[in-house]
Amino acid sequence: MSDRFETGMATRRAVLGDAHVDRAEAAKTAFDQPFQTLITESAWGTLWADDTISQRERSMLTLALLAATGNFEEIPMHIRATARTGASPEDVLQAFMHVAIYAGVLKANHAIKLAKQTYAEMEETR
Repeated sequence: MSDRFETGMATRRAVLGDAHVDRAEAAKTAFDQPFQTLITESAWGTLWADDTISQRERSMLTLALLAATGNFEEIPMHIRATARTGASPEDVLQAFMHVAIYAGVLKANHAIKLAKQTYAEMEETR
């Protein structure tokens, strides 16, 4: 594998946790292998590995963009990742409030609902 893939895998594990990445890797097939390599190298090995902004800021941006574009399926995973990136629940709420103003109240409302559910689940497993 390339250096960028190795960097991406390390970053992905640091942000999402070993258990999540291990489950994703176990579910990988020959069909989606090229896609998994693409996102590991580009999203995790390039974007998330860059140190221009902090992981906390990157978490907030990612959550806001997911909500603003209606990609709600990924929000719980990235809420769980905030435990490792340093984005607080207050940070996340601010990001979603920006979504409400700039992208739509309904999208922000749904994202907040998902965040509340995920934070509650995280609290239960402590």
